[in-house]
Amino acid sequence: MHTDLIINGQQIQGQALSFAVINPANESVIAEVASASAGQVNDAVRTALQAFKAWKNVSDDAVKQAFAKIAADIRAEKDEIAQLITLEQGKTIGMAQFEVDAGASWIDYLSGLDIPVETIQEPKGKTIKVYNRPLGVVASVTPWNWPFMIAVWHIFPALKTKNCVINKPSEYTPLSTIKLVEIINRHVPAGVCSIVLGKGEIGQALTEHADVAKVTFTGSTRTGQSILSHSVSSLKSVVLELGGNDAGIVLADADVERTAQGIFASAFLNAGQTCAALKRLYVHESVYEALTEKLVQIANAQVIGDGANPEVTFGPVQNKMQYDKVNALIADAVARGGQVLTASKALPDHGYFIAPALIANVQEGIALVDEEQFGPVLPIIKFNAVDEVLERSNNTQFGLGGSIWSTDLAKAEQIASQMETGTVWINSHSDLSPAAPFGGWKLSGLGYSFGLEGLLLFTHKQAVHISG
Repeated sequence: MHTDLIINGQQIQGQALSFAVINPANESVIAEVASASAGQVNDAVRTALQAFKAWKNVSDDAVKQAFAKIAADIRAEKDEIAQLITLEQGKTIGMAQFEVDAGASWIDYLSGLDIPVETIQEPKGKTIKVYNRPLGVVASVTPWNWPFMIAVWHIFPALKTKNCVINKPSEYTPLSTIKLVEIINRHVPAGVCSIVLGKGEIGQALTEHADVAKVTFTGSTRTGQSILSHSVSSLKSVVLELGGNDAGIVLADADVERTAQGIFASAFLNAGQTCAALKRLYVHESVYEALTEKLVQIANAQVIGDGANPEVTFGPVQNKMQYDKVNALIADAVARGGQVLTASKALPDHGYFIAPALIANVQEGIALVDEEQFGPVLPIIKFNAVDEVLERSNNTQFGLGGSIWSTDLAKAEQIASQMETGTVWINSHSDLSPAAPFGGWKLSGLGYSFGLEGLLLFTHKQAVHISG
């Protein structure tokens, strides 16, 4: 496995202090990785600027051909990449393979998009052509929960629009992203895509660099606010996908069996470590008992352990900090009267394991409900009036996603229109599409990703006025 930076197409060892990459399933050290120095961040930006001079003029067909080769290599090396993801992130090997497959499919979709040129014909004869031009150097900072997939989401829109891009992955999960950038560099010119490694100070040095034209960031609201504040001096473009505290609302007419399966799959997707996972569940009192009983059955049936074991269905939380946070939220909820519905399970002696927990008898006003837990615990809240539950679900600083669960689709759509979130799902949650814009309201983000609208945020508009 490679643990080097990749700058200007070359694998280079970092020049600053090393940090350990930990396997969350057993707390063993997988690798010691040398951090980039400030000078190496400068080198990455400088060589990207140089590469941009040629890359911005490359043909659309050349980009498509490169994407096809990259996607083919990803699929050919899926098993190796998935093993790296499970080793460093903790998710099950099946979920890691899904992450790799979905990343390759996302590249395929982006490859098929065409960058539009709008032509405006004025009545007096003048023609105006509106182009979408590349920005220059894009800085990408990616998180630890979906290290391969989110890197694909950041890097390939930048490359598709003929920008050069430098990624800084989370220090918790750099290995699969290094592998991705290594594959990319087989098929694009040197300097077009680089990766620098390190902790927060390296991400800060990259995102605040004066020669970076755009920052795309997925992570905490606090860090996103810092990035935005530092973008003012250079007026660089910023797209932020930040925290969420997504509410699911189960109506009285919901199909309990189907709803329970869908809710568990979303709320506990990747051990609950997904920005757009369902994190607060409001259930109509008429189906509350039946739904919670079914959810408990599903949760208690999970096989908890090292995700590398194909029989395991539920892996660990990714890091010690998050492990401690989630356990503290559960303890606080119980201390305030919350009831853990799920059975107590024997857990491995080592590793950051938390059994999936369903917590009843809780309300707004406690941290588990009001904050983003980002782990395998779901508060369940009973309600009896739709207007009331909409007000409660919207009363949050977050606005990433939400869902309605009902067999009456027209009614569900009407309720969805009242949710203050960038995405609303009906009878599902957290399933994203490369064709649909995705972004948060309130403190959940700024700008959009995905679809043509998200892609064009990696460009400048240039209007060319042509008079005969």
